[in-house]
Amino acid sequence: MKESKNELLSVPNALSIIRILMIPIYSFFFFHANSRLDYFFCASILAISCVTDFFDGWVARKYKQITRVGKLLDPIADKATQVCLLYSLSIKYPLLLSLLFLLILKDSFQLIALIVAYRKNKALTGALISGKICTAILFVSCILLVLFHGQLSSSMIQIITYVNATAIVTAFINYFRAYCFHTKMIQDI
Repeated sequence: MKESKNELLSVPNALSIIRILMIPIYSFFFFHANSRLDYFFCASILAISCVTDFFDGWVARKYKQITRVGKLLDPIADKATQVCLLYSLSIKYPLLLSLLFLLILKDSFQLIALIVAYRKNKALTGALISGKICTAILFVSCILLVLFHGQLSSSMIQIITYVNATAIVTAFINYFRAYCFHTKMIQDI
């Protein structure tokens, strides 16, 4: 069934597109930041991105504006933002490269599992709570790392890394179980 133009241009889809467009804006300002005010501005961009992430899902559910395009745009915006953040921050904090590796591993599995399930006319009914928690922890951590850029101790960076690694691995395990053991979360489409 083809989606109408109104569905494609819905508020949630527009918010997801805005989040995608914010990635190069954040990147430009982050890589040109020289002062506390610059990093505060970058953290503000991230905070706005997080708020729009929350609102696009809320609006889509509340006003029944869930579309097939939106089901693709929202995770693309999430994943692209997460990869950009971890990459940019790993330049200052190399330990974060391990998080980037774990995130890419988890997301690669999810993409392959999604394609395999889709080819069997099956799909995950929605994001798992562990995935949502993982995303929230990662976004909050990255905002803090940008906001306090260069001011956090190495032990604080390690704690942030371990907390995020735990969240990513937990989400990975839960998605693995959902896709590989065909729990109630996988349904016919």
